Amino acid sequence: MTRSPSSVQSLSADAFITRARPLIERLYGPRCDEVMRRLMRLVDAHRDILTPQNGAETGDLWSERDQWVILYGDSIIEEGRTPLEALDDFLEAHLGEVISGVHVLPFFPWSSDDGFSVIHYREVNPSLGDWQDIRRLASHRDLMVDLVLNHASRESLWFADYLGGNLPGRDFFIEMDPDTDLSDVVRPRSSPLLVPVATRRGVRHLWATFSEDQIDLNFANPDVLLEFVGILLFYLEQGARVIRLDAIAYLWKRPGTSCIHLPETHAVVKLLRALVDHLAPGTLIITETNVPHAENISYFGLSGTGPSSKEQPLVPDEAHLVYQFTLPPLLLHTLTSGEADTLARWIDSLPYLPPGCSYLNFTASHDGIGVRPLEGWLEPHDIDALMTLMQRFGGFISMRSQVDGSDSPYELNITWFAAMSGTRKGPDPWQMERFLLSQNLMLALKGIPAIYLHCLTATQNDLEGVEHSGRLRSINRKRWQREQLEELLASRHTPTREVFHALTRRLSIRKQEPCFHPDAGQRVIPSDSALLVIERGPLENGRRLLAIHNVTDRRQPLDLDALLPATPDTPWDDLLEGGTWEPQDSLAPYRTLWLVQQSSSIANP
Repeated sequence: MTRSPSSVQSLSADAFITRARPLIERLYGPRCDEVMRRLMRLVDAHRDILTPQNGAETGDLWSERDQWVILYGDSIIEEGRTPLEALDDFLEAHLGEVISGVHVLPFFPWSSDDGFSVIHYREVNPSLGDWQDIRRLASHRDLMVDLVLNHASRESLWFADYLGGNLPGRDFFIEMDPDTDLSDVVRPRSSPLLVPVATRRGVRHLWATFSEDQIDLNFANPDVLLEFVGILLFYLEQGARVIRLDAIAYLWKRPGTSCIHLPETHAVVKLLRALVDHLAPGTLIITETNVPHAENISYFGLSGTGPSSKEQPLVPDEAHLVYQFTLPPLLLHTLTSGEADTLARWIDSLPYLPPGCSYLNFTASHDGIGVRPLEGWLEPHDIDALMTLMQRFGGFISMRSQVDGSDSPYELNITWFAAMSGTRKGPDPWQMERFLLSQNLMLALKGIPAIYLHCLTATQNDLEGVEHSGRLRSINRKRWQREQLEELLASRHTPTREVFHALTRRLSIRKQEPCFHPDAGQRVIPSDSALLVIERGPLENGRRLLAIHNVTDRRQPLDLDALLPATPDTPWDDLLEGGTWEPQDSLAPYRTLWLVQQSSSIANP
C-alpha cells in the first residue's frame, strides 16, 4: 500500500491553546479567559480517556481501502434483534470484506426529520438499541456519527427549560423581534424562518432554519459551544472515528447578513478541528454543506499561498473532508444528456489539496439530490430539463425560499436507481448499465467513496413511505425487512442481486488498487464529449490507472493511442475483467474500463 503524506499528527497541549485562544476571543471577546478556563477543564477531564483509545501513534488518515456505506440505524429490520444488532450482522455477513466505514445517521431519540431533530444527544433511541450496539459497530469498522449542532428538537429538555425560563436551556435559543429585517438570510427551506412560541413570558419568536420542530441553537452563548464540545468528546469515547457536522453552514446568526458561512461559523469548525487533533489524533471532521462548490470547499479552511510557494504552504485547519455535493446532480445531468464535457470541466477545476484534506464522493444519500451545487455549472434550461425528467421518473422537487420571497428548487427527491431509468428521450433498457457506470465513475474519483445502502440494493422509489410520512425525502428512505432483502439477494435476475454483487465486486477490486488512494493524482484526459477519461496517478513507481466511461447509449470509438499519444509500448491490465487488456476500437454503451499500466519510465505530466 502506498503510504500517505496525510499521516496522523498529534497537537500538543501548548499548540492547542495557541490555536484555540484566538478563536475563542473572536467568538466571545471579553469573556475569552473565562471560556478558555472552562474549555480546558473539559479537555483535561477527557484527556486520559481519549488518548489511549484514538492514540497518538503515527499512521495514515486514509488509504485506498477506505470505502464507506451510509444508512439509518433501522435500515435493516430483523425479528428478534434490535435494528442496530441486525445492521451490524448484515454488514459483517455481506460487506465485511469491502466496507471499511459506516455512517449511521442520527440514532438518538428524535421527534421529526428521521433523526435530525434530536431530543437527547447522549442517548441511543431505545427502538434501535443502546450504546453497546454502537460500540460493537465501531469495533468492526470506522464509525461516522452526526453532531447535529445547528438545532435541537422542541421536545428536548433544553427547550423545556427555555419555555419555563430555567437554566441551562433558558438561553440556548435565539429570540428575534418579528419586525427585524431578515431579508438577506439565505434559506434552505420554504418554511417561515421565525416560529412563534408561547412561553411563561408570553409569545416569543424563535429562529428555525429548517422547520418549526428544529429550533436553532444560540452559539453566541458560550454555554452552547461548551455543551457540544462535551457531546463531541462523548461520541469519541463511544468509538466514533468520524464526526459529521450537520448543517454547519447556518450555525452563526447575525441579522443584516446572509447568516451562512459567517466567519464565526468557520471559527467554531477550526476550534473543533484543533480539539480532535489534540485529544484524539486520527479523528476526522467532515462538514455537511449542500451549497455551491466554491462555498463548500471553503470549509477546508486553507490558509497560505499554495503548493508552488516557497514562502507559505497551504495549511488545513478546518475539515479533513468535505462532501462533493456538485457530483451527484452533475453526474445525473451527464448520464441523462449524454455529454461529459461539463462534468469533465468541473473535475478539472477541483483545486489542489494539501495533505490532510480530501473529498467524500457519493451519488446518493438520505437527503435528495441538491440543485444549488449546480449553480455556475449548468444553464437554467438544463436544470429545468433535469427536474422535469426526474418527475417523469417518479420523483419530486423540494423548494426553498429566495431572499425576494419567491421559491426555487432546492433538491430532487428520488432514488438513484430510479433516476437512472432513462435519458431526456425517456425510459430505455439501459437502466442497469447506466446505474453501474454512475457508481464506477464515483468510485474512480479522487477522495473517499461513500455508498448509500439504497444504491447497493437498487431500491425503487418508496411512494408508500412518502404517503405514510408526508415527507418527500421518504421516497429514498425505505426500511428493509432483512428476510425480504436476503430473499432478493439470493434470487436470480433481481436488480437488487445484480447491483449488490456488481458493486461489492467493484469495491473488492478498488480497495486493492493503490492508484485509488485518496491522495493519488487525478487529471481529465481530453476526449470526445461522449467519453469521460480520468487518469489516477502516476504513483512514485510509475503505476497509473485510466478510468474510461462511455456516458451515452451508443457505442463510441475508442483510440487509446490518440488519448495518450506519449504512452510507452507497455501493456495495460484490465482490472474489471481481469488479465491483459486487448485493445478495442470502440466502447459499448455505458461501459467502464479500469486500465492499469505499470512502468518506471512513465513520468508525471
